Amino acid sequence: MALVSQEPTLFGTTIFHNIRHGLIGTQHENESEEKLRELVIGAAKKANAHDFITSLPEGYETNVGERGFLLSGGQKQRIAIARAIVSDPKILLLDEATSALDTKSEGVVQAALEVAAEGRTTITIAHRLSTIRDAHNIVVMSEGRIVEQGTHDELLELNAAYYNLVTAQNIAAVNEMTPEEAAAIDEKDEQLIRQASRSKEGYVHDPQDDINLNRTTTTKSASSVALQGKQPELEKKYGLWTLIKLIGSFNKKEVHFMLIGLIFSIICGGGNPTTAVFFAKQIVTLIVPVTDQNRDQIKSDSDFWSLMYLMLALVQLLAFATQGILFAKCSERLVHRVRDRAFRTMLRQDVAFFDKDENTAGALTSFLSTETTHVAGLSGVTLGTLLMVTTTLVAALALSIAIGWKLALVCAATIPLLIGCGFFRFWILAHFQRRSKAAYSSSASFASEAISAIRTVASLTREQDVLDMYKKSLAEQQRRSLRSVLKSSSLYAGSQSLTFLAFALGFWYGGTLIASREYNMFQFFVCFSAIIFGAQSAGSIFSFAPDMGKAHQAAGELKTLFDRKPTIDTWSTEGESLESVDGTLEFRDVHFRYPTRPEQPVLRGLNLTVRPGQYIALVGASGCGKSTTIALLERFYDPLAGGIYIDGKEISTLNVNNYRSFIALVSQEPTLYQGSIRENILLGTPHEATDEAIEFACREANIYDFIVSLPDGFNTVVGSKGALLSGGQKQRIAIARALIRDPKILLLDEATSALDSESEHVVQAALDKAAKGRTTIAVAHRLSTIQKADVIYVFDQGRIVEQGTHTELMRANGRYAELVNLQSLEKHT
Repeated sequence: MALVSQEPTLFGTTIFHNIRHGLIGTQHENESEEKLRELVIGAAKKANAHDFITSLPEGYETNVGERGFLLSGGQKQRIAIARAIVSDPKILLLDEATSALDTKSEGVVQAALEVAAEGRTTITIAHRLSTIRDAHNIVVMSEGRIVEQGTHDELLELNAAYYNLVTAQNIAAVNEMTPEEAAAIDEKDEQLIRQASRSKEGYVHDPQDDINLNRTTTTKSASSVALQGKQPELEKKYGLWTLIKLIGSFNKKEVHFMLIGLIFSIICGGGNPTTAVFFAKQIVTLIVPVTDQNRDQIKSDSDFWSLMYLMLALVQLLAFATQGILFAKCSERLVHRVRDRAFRTMLRQDVAFFDKDENTAGALTSFLSTETTHVAGLSGVTLGTLLMVTTTLVAALALSIAIGWKLALVCAATIPLLIGCGFFRFWILAHFQRRSKAAYSSSASFASEAISAIRTVASLTREQDVLDMYKKSLAEQQRRSLRSVLKSSSLYAGSQSLTFLAFALGFWYGGTLIASREYNMFQFFVCFSAIIFGAQSAGSIFSFAPDMGKAHQAAGELKTLFDRKPTIDTWSTEGESLESVDGTLEFRDVHFRYPTRPEQPVLRGLNLTVRPGQYIALVGASGCGKSTTIALLERFYDPLAGGIYIDGKEISTLNVNNYRSFIALVSQEPTLYQGSIRENILLGTPHEATDEAIEFACREANIYDFIVSLPDGFNTVVGSKGALLSGGQKQRIAIARALIRDPKILLLDEATSALDSESEHVVQAALDKAAKGRTTIAVAHRLSTIQKADVIYVFDQGRIVEQGTHTELMRANGRYAELVNLQSLEKHT
């Protein structure tokens, strides 16, 4: 059994391995590499994907990016189809398998699927009725029940439910079309079908399909600015003091807590030297031979120094508790503010920022959850510990030199070695952290991708395969980090042994001085205890070296993030702000290409004019530049050449946030957020919205009745990414979210692609009504949704090759007429 879902999910690996995933759990899983490649290529040919794959610079070894973001929707779907049929399943499940394809590709892939379906059971869920008109049995369902079933022709003769669906989706015929024009269109359609039936592999060559990987999704590509002469961003290195100042700036409000904490850290640091004096006094007291005359004096002196130890313990308890609480409070607030600013800075970045491999959703999520906590290593408890150790060392050296400078200097000779080992280990850990972060971010991205695509993983029975790949990713990083771990461990072991070297050296030289009567017992024990205790405190720096190494690395990345100025800054106050817009849009000789594929132009001198209130439709093959046009209108990117104008003003001169407030976008794959339906709809407007406004937007989107039928109504939780709703329900909520802001310009990127025919008809009528008084631009593969458009622009290879109304283009009998004919649902003759 194999499944092709409505929204295809690819994994962040090569095209070859994505298709090969369909062989997991089958008898072909352990075939030779040559046999596997043969199966993969054969499946790609059947899915009409082989040509566009081989046209790529790296062919089947091209990495598709996280969730396949480097491919267009149609290209992703064709690879998903190839993945499904590569194992030659006995049962093939197609859940809107061609919904993301343009008309041309849909016709070709549908012909290939019909050939591939021979000899196996195929169940298709379809809203686009053109894809199932040749089905052996069509089952029409309503409210969970079967109301009709039969062939396409049989159901049309009934003139009932199926007939109404076909009528709603059928593209209007043109009465003025001549018989010769109709015959020419029929001949092209028949020729395409005959080609499919003759092909032994079911592959139909589609010369007009833009097979090159010349676009990415509108939210995933590298910065277009880099192509305008700017160098790629270089990794910056910052000094330690610069990073400390950065981290300290987040604790400005807690400066009084920090000062009090530092004072108590000094008190804590004075504990060890004080202990050395008490210890020496107690030893000198106890080594005196006991006689009847001095018994009471020894007992009294011993009790006194014991009491001093008790007082010191109470002071240290108060000091450690106070500085610990204060620094913990500062660290907690520091991490909170760092996370807040980091997330705000991420949201401020332009779309190009998120196109980079190191800025995937998994990597950024990992950074926010783990890396931001590491910055506390340059503040808080660690800072207090460093001050405490410094105080201990300085006080111990001063006391020892004052009491007995010879022994003090000899014992102190080991301290530089201890401190040197600590700093060297810190340096190694910082470099190790930089190298390991990339690998662990990759593992986090892989896990995030697998979990978000759990339905696809389950349908491919890839659970064990995903687990093995995750383990392999972790094991690879473990092997690479072993050398650094060994170095670090060796230095740590050496630093620990140096403490006992100090013991040996101190006892040897101290014994020599006592034997020569140059020092007494009190001098020896004060110097020895103070230096040894100080050295041991210096060794405690090592326990904080990992925190400091991670903190240094995390702070450097935060500084790089904070210093990054987006080319298209949505939070900037610069640029002209408009009070209102009429909705006149104009593209003037616009050229654009995505830097991830700089050799493939996307738009080549696009000229397009939209008058206020017009309903404009953009149609054409996958990857021809339709969605890119929408992305440029939203100003996700700036064109490489030419300009885009609104009401005669170039949009690059306008305030970005103000400009976007007049625009609403409904994307091909709707994104809902964890929360209630009401909260998701209200995300569409920055202002307060009344219940009446919410209800009106929902009625316009044909979702109100469904919402109120739910037990919790508008308070119903939609789940992560809207997982608790169907595709059509998610899309209609997305439409309501767009309409609630009452935009002057409405952008529809396949806005009704997820709806069934009945809902599509109702929602399309609502959108037609909503489009009045505002400029609407719709990207469409389902041509029935745009036949009433004021102007239809036909794209090919980044240019407009035809334009006009539906009637005018049908009369022209050109590219558009061919696309329309491929989607025709008229009864077979």
